[in-house]
Amino acid sequence: MRALALCSAAGSLLLTTLSGAPPVPSRAPVVSGVSAEARGTLIAAARARAAGIGFGPCSAEPDAPDAPDSLRCGTVTVPLDYAHPDGTQIKLTVSRIRATGKDPHHGERRVARQGALVYDPGGPGASGVFFPLVGAMPAWKRIAAAYDLVGYAPRGVGGSAPLSCTDPKHFFHAPSQAPAHPSAAYKRERVTRAKAYARGCAQRSGSRLRYFTSLNNARDLDVLRAALGDDRLTFMGASYGTYFGALYATLFPSHVRRMVLDAPVDPDPARIWYRDNLDQSAAFERRWADFRAWVARHDDVYGLGRTAAKVLRGYDTARRRLAERPAGGKVGPGQLQDTFLTAGYYDDAWPSRAAALSAYLKGDPEPLVRLAAPAPGAAAEAENGNAVYTAVECNDAPWPTDWAVWDRDNTRLARTAPFETWDNAWMNLPCAYWQAPRQRPLDVRTAPGELPPVLVLAAERDAAAPYAGALEMNRRLSGSVLVTERDAGTHGIGGGPNRCVDAHLDAYLLQGRLPARNASCAPHPQPAPKLPAAARVRHRPTGAKTGPDLRARP
Repeated sequence: MRALALCSAAGSLLLTTLSGAPPVPSRAPVVSGVSAEARGTLIAAARARAAGIGFGPCSAEPDAPDAPDSLRCGTVTVPLDYAHPDGTQIKLTVSRIRATGKDPHHGERRVARQGALVYDPGGPGASGVFFPLVGAMPAWKRIAAAYDLVGYAPRGVGGSAPLSCTDPKHFFHAPSQAPAHPSAAYKRERVTRAKAYARGCAQRSGSRLRYFTSLNNARDLDVLRAALGDDRLTFMGASYGTYFGALYATLFPSHVRRMVLDAPVDPDPARIWYRDNLDQSAAFERRWADFRAWVARHDDVYGLGRTAAKVLRGYDTARRRLAERPAGGKVGPGQLQDTFLTAGYYDDAWPSRAAALSAYLKGDPEPLVRLAAPAPGAAAEAENGNAVYTAVECNDAPWPTDWAVWDRDNTRLARTAPFETWDNAWMNLPCAYWQAPRQRPLDVRTAPGELPPVLVLAAERDAAAPYAGALEMNRRLSGSVLVTERDAGTHGIGGGPNRCVDAHLDAYLLQGRLPARNASCAPHPQPAPKLPAAARVRHRPTGAKTGPDLRARP
């Protein structure tokens, strides 16, 4: 509670400390009752419906050159600036696997097609191009029978008018430090790096940088809907995808057929994005404690101590050793922190992280090096994802432009939530020195009867998207229903291991049926421990659900 109170206090102070150029309105001046962007969206959607999408082998697209033949790819054209729909155009990569039409439990029974289900995995900066492949998984087969599964790379991501802020060859800084309570000298170094990164974004992207926003992501979604030939959109967004999904619901409520918002971020305009990130840092401290308690319960396997405090001491010992002598020459405290941050997102990562820490402290660094060392081949994708993340969040809303505000707020929070606070601050600090105009966030809100019922899914102990955000999303979207996985913290729960959650998801997408009121599910089982010798590297496929900070830092 204390950490949360500090976040709230920091947020209230923000209103009196924002400085710099005033933010631009989130909507253009209205002409004849319709904004220029709204008019541009209508024009772009009409053109996209007429053109359709020519799907072919994904080998023709840079986003999925090694995709299986079942996955088909194409592009949809959208304006860079919706206020000028006849101006510069960009192409977004789209992927699809057609509905199977086969009932997975009764092979001879045909299933009626219900249109396309469009998915976004979040980020900002993540690609959903590989999403349709989930149709082969048992939890998704019924949905894949009824829906064309559609993924795409949002603007700026992959081959969709890609953004870049620095040379990918210089993106990974390894080994690196990650002090929980940084010195004044370290802070000055990170401020210098943040300023350079912000300059790089402006120099490498030029005047187009300002158009990479959540509002334009929502408009792109409506153009994609039209290009697919659907009058109304069926959409599932996870993490950040819930935010521009909610923007879509606010801008285009009559265009929504069904919508699933999984692991919602808090859409309150006053929290986008500075306060949301402070809240996230506080929530990661709680989830970090959950992980350490689990490791302590399995001391017979890992030998890291029978209390969460003893596990923390082992982690801190590893940090000190890595600061003096990086493992494999590449893994320092920064890489250690990034690797264990994953455990805050997904509890199925707990066994491999615990095993790697155990092995390292016992003299074997190899499991940790396999998990944590940067992969040079991933640098371009990581740099691109980071550039999109930064551009969208910096463009979306006002940020404090006085370093003293960041220093004060994060110093206070780090007293009770040291695990992620400063690492998160460095991730977002380029927004203090951003050179593109800022917007005022749209007030996400729908009136009763304006929007079809929306399904909101959330884990009660989600760190990347704290549960308060799900409650706020539920409150703002009239008629929405919230399904909560109690006492669990995996980031993104739809189509996962919880059968109760999946039953609600299936009932909604296949039958349009929701609980009469907000409902809850018991938690899925925690992972079983594995011996250190069994630790394996686990790579999530491109397009896996990600939260705002599950990436390498600039």
